[in-house]
Amino acid sequence: MRFTCDIRVYWEDTDAGGIVFYANYLKFFERARTEWLRSLGVSQQSLKEKTGGMFVVSESSLKYHQPARLDDVLIVSTELLEVGRASLLLAQSAMRHPDQDPSAPASLICQGTIRIGWVAAGTMKPARIPTSVLEVLK
Repeated sequence: MRFTCDIRVYWEDTDAGGIVFYANYLKFFERARTEWLRSLGVSQQSLKEKTGGMFVVSESSLKYHQPARLDDVLIVSTELLEVGRASLLLAQSAMRHPDQDPSAPASLICQGTIRIGWVAAGTMKPARIPTSVLEVLK
């Protein structure tokens, strides 16, 4: 299952050279993961309130292929690779939207893997992902 959403690059996302600051791809990926869960009917705020737990990033690895620039529209994707008892491994990527240049194919900007772990919100100690969430992911 692959989920995608569009994200526009704003001034606040760029550095002095007008290209997306490298760390901002992590923000774009976070937004896409949140929207992916929301599309499955999973509200992270509601989960925290009901279960006392939450997802946190425990590991990330990114590869940058080319820069995105101010006003670019990116297609940011999220794909579930692995489901564990206490973590999920996701593949994520950002591509330049083909509508920006219809004569050119969508081009890969950044890709990576992100591991999100489930923790008890109060202690931040690892815990098992609630069964209700795991059932939605199947």
